[in-house]
Amino acid sequence: MTAKTLLYVDDDEVLRERLSRAFVARGLSVLAAPSVDEACEHLDSASPDLALVDLKMPGKSGLELLKEIRIRSPKTKSIVLTGYGSIANAVEAMQLGALNYVTKPADADQILEAFEQAPTRTAGTDSDQLKRPSLAETEWNHIQQVLADCDGNVTHAARILDIPRRTLQRKLKKRAP
Repeated sequence: MTAKTLLYVDDDEVLRERLSRAFVARGLSVLAAPSVDEACEHLDSASPDLALVDLKMPGKSGLELLKEIRIRSPKTKSIVLTGYGSIANAVEAMQLGALNYVTKPADADQILEAFEQAPTRTAGTDSDQLKRPSLAETEWNHIQQVLADCDGNVTHAARILDIPRRTLQRKLKKRAP
């Protein structure tokens, strides 16, 4: 059985090298690239099983790469990794084919878990059609991630999300278990 291949695209050299080593240690074969253009070269020579795409890069963005992955390697499962998390970016990335969205800082285990939690193909549908989370689910997941990153500090999380604190409190109360 061959190892799954991961295409990892990030302009941050230190992070790219560190995460690449961590993925190799977890049994993946890694194709690393610092830009969309180099990633496309990898897509032309290989069809990776997985793709981890940084959203903000100099030149072409990760969103443009998601379009290329969908065209050149439609069976590749893609996840967006970014330090610039916003609900609008998450929704756009998912519309372009990303299965999940991870905010930096993230370690290899969190990223691999995001691939495992990605939506699965639904039975009885076109093989390329995926069960996608709704906008409300995406927003809720993003809020929970930011809140966790802020150690539960609602005021700080609201500042990062760029929404009023009271609005965030209402959203949290509305979906409280």
